[in-house]
Amino acid sequence: MSFVFSPSPVVSVPVLGQAERFPVRRIYFVGRNYEEHGKEMGFTGREPPFFFLKPADALVVVNEGDTGHMPYPSLTKNFHHEIELVVAIGTGGRNIKAADAAKHIYGYAVGLDMTRRDLQNDMKKQGRPWCIGKAVDHSAPIGPITPIGKAGDVNNAELDLMVNGELRQKSNVAKLIWNVAETIEHLSAAWELHAGDLIYSGTPEGVAAVVAGDTLVGRVAGLGSLTVKVNPAL
Repeated sequence: MSFVFSPSPVVSVPVLGQAERFPVRRIYFVGRNYEEHGKEMGFTGREPPFFFLKPADALVVVNEGDTGHMPYPSLTKNFHHEIELVVAIGTGGRNIKAADAAKHIYGYAVGLDMTRRDLQNDMKKQGRPWCIGKAVDHSAPIGPITPIGKAGDVNNAELDLMVNGELRQKSNVAKLIWNVAETIEHLSAAWELHAGDLIYSGTPEGVAAVVAGDTLVGRVAGLGSLTVKVNPAL
């Protein structure tokens, strides 16, 4: 098979303890999936889960022990951090029941959903899609994937985010409004999941802006940490 130009390389994430890498297909995100974060965004209650996507090349892949780098994006003056547990799908399917969800999980990772909050809010006010606030280049940093058998009790793991050594976000995965299994059930009813899909499961309260020069360190207990530095705009 020939192409009119060379295809982009496959986006992949390292797997702890393995030479083989995890090839990425799609990246799904769960919106407002911690109650306190929903409140700080102006919402209350357990609303039905909703989702948005980012392209695979939005990932900033950071190897274990390394510091990743992302440029401060264009068009924004309010670039927010959101620490998240990431779920890596190893076996796809449709209409997966929550009780069977663990069978489809390859592993877990620490991730950040970076957001041009001012642009997102502008789009919300106009009733327009807010891809310009979310599906941003370099806006999905991720650390290595820990296989499910080595990840420990992820569903009760503490997660937190430090910016320049200052604690910004802290919570527990147990506080998810829709837990990982329920999220997979809802998501697989809307889209057929495939091996290589990533699911960013939602962020707790404490989201706030970062600027060029800031260093972010995110952690999910049992999965290690993710360190990313915000570089000046390209």
